[in-house]
Amino acid sequence: MKVFKFGGASVKDAEGVKNLASVLKEIGHSTTVVVVSAMGKTTNALEVVVKNYFENKTELQSSIQEVKKYHNEILLDLFDNENHQVFKKVITLFDELSALLKVNKSPDYSFVYDQIVGYGELVSTTIISEYLNSIGLRNIWIDVRNLVKTDNYYRRANVNWTETQNLTSSKFNKSVLNITQGFLGSDDNNFTTTLGREGSDYTAAIIAYCLNAESVTIWKDVPGVLNADPRYFENAQILHKISYREAIELAFYGASVIHPKTLQPLQRKEIPLFVKSFLKPEKPGTQIGKNITLEPMVPCFIVKKNQVLISLSSLDFSFIVEENISEIFSLLHQFKMKVDVIQNSAISFSVCIDNIYNNLDKLLQHLKAKFKVTCHENVSLYTIRHYNQTAINQIEADKTVLLKQLTQETIQIVTK
Repeated sequence: MKVFKFGGASVKDAEGVKNLASVLKEIGHSTTVVVVSAMGKTTNALEVVVKNYFENKTELQSSIQEVKKYHNEILLDLFDNENHQVFKKVITLFDELSALLKVNKSPDYSFVYDQIVGYGELVSTTIISEYLNSIGLRNIWIDVRNLVKTDNYYRRANVNWTETQNLTSSKFNKSVLNITQGFLGSDDNNFTTTLGREGSDYTAAIIAYCLNAESVTIWKDVPGVLNADPRYFENAQILHKISYREAIELAFYGASVIHPKTLQPLQRKEIPLFVKSFLKPEKPGTQIGKNITLEPMVPCFIVKKNQVLISLSSLDFSFIVEENISEIFSLLHQFKMKVDVIQNSAISFSVCIDNIYNNLDKLLQHLKAKFKVTCHENVSLYTIRHYNQTAINQIEADKTVLLKQLTQETIQIVTK
């Protein structure tokens, strides 16, 4: 079997759904599982519903109505007959959502979040499944929550692989087109769980692993994986082939390639992953697989903006030793700082961090009690994989370099 994953951007409107159907017709759709995300920005809209449920009940119904209206417009564009069963199915799903909010007694934000946000995927796949059936692409709609079993770590659930493997391998009809949801699972009590960041990509990998799939294809609005973000770098090139290891390295440094948790199950069974354009499905895109040499072998650029560079030195010029470093990392952990680069010498220690939780002032207050502290805010961290001097010169031009660190394959440069 093949596993295809379509993200929210690919099905944000009726034209997107029709294009998904065109891709399936062109590429082939028998013995295929199609994993679909919520449509467009539906997850964001449902997050507003959750927020209003806890904080602003007066706006709750209007925020639900916005989500209903958005999907109803897509339905009206796709189906001429308003008596088509899909309208009733979608209404039933939204009625379930409203009923859930009325009867819920749990004060746990993460639990409620997972129960509500999951309706985005349930509605999108219902619409797509019914549309495909209406144009002759016969398919089976599957509730992925009956297959992907997890613990109850809501919003970032961990997969029970043994149970998921048993359920998944027995539920799919491998001779037809199957439509199911990304991002979702369920716990032992059959409450909905979500899989966290890049959850739909991860779902595609889970299903592929359990079915020993031939391949996974993630359909995006870009031609494949690029060697740089075109928003920040000119002349970005498509990478035709990448190894699993290289893709994980790039993701670690911040590239929006594929999340490592998606690659790990595929890597275990050596299932190739393709990233292709749903706008030009005939193009080869990018292949990610085992022991593949990067093609073409070019520098890969990653930039993280709005970083913080902190440089520490001992107040009495004594060495920065293990005890000091341990204390520094304890504070970084305490204040939830994401560490991107570290560099140390005998009497100094520098760290480039992402101040995600806005705890910088508290961190600096503690550090200044023990160290001499220099802090640069709003710096940029550039990472170049497979660097050469031309690539380094390109990054450093017209910038002040605050820190530079090289390894055999990677250079990281912090600039102001």
